[in-house]
Amino acid sequence: MSKDILFCWSGGKDSSLALHEVQKAKSHNVAALLTTITEDYDRISMHGVRRALLEQQAEALGLPLKKVLIPKEATNDIYESRMRALLEEGLREGIDTVAFGDIFLEDLKLYRENNLAQLGMKGLFPIWKQDSAELAQTFINLGFKAVLACIDTKFLDPSFAGRPYDQDLLRDLPPNVDPCGENGEFHSFAFDGPIFKHRINHTVGEVVRRDRYCFCDLVPA
Repeated sequence: MSKDILFCWSGGKDSSLALHEVQKAKSHNVAALLTTITEDYDRISMHGVRRALLEQQAEALGLPLKKVLIPKEATNDIYESRMRALLEEGLREGIDTVAFGDIFLEDLKLYRENNLAQLGMKGLFPIWKQDSAELAQTFINLGFKAVLACIDTKFLDPSFAGRPYDQDLLRDLPPNVDPCGENGEFHSFAFDGPIFKHRINHTVGEVVRRDRYCFCDLVPA
């Protein structure tokens, strides 16, 4: 019998690959997606994707969505307390495991595991320590589709914002940029692929710069 888990969903390609791995293994059943939304912008935190598109993703995945709402200047304490409230809700439902799409950042994995341990919960990392370049190819080869929703101009030219995540993009990435953007070089929005019941239609809108980050506004079609 599959064990119920919560899935920390960012809406991007790494989340999509991790969810694909979980569903393929069939040892866990995703009871709900867990996504952090910045209240002031009504968008996925860090990625800058509209809540409406997130909700369409959840619908296309056929999974319930639990939203962790935080203010734009949220401290770690605020984030952790609001996340804890939803995790405790999961605990009351008998769920003690949360899955993440992390690949190789040891400090982030340790941070997640420590926070979960305080609640008596544990983490599941389906694509942990897999090769980034191979994951990028797997994502494309499986038929997933994504677009770059946010880029860090410290690593990438603003022109990368809004580009499809495809072979052309991978060829154009500078050598110091991880193919999966695991160091925060870019964030993506996945809109089609084997885990989705249908494509999430959208149009690529204007690019907005905030400090060193460029966000491409993806508009629901």
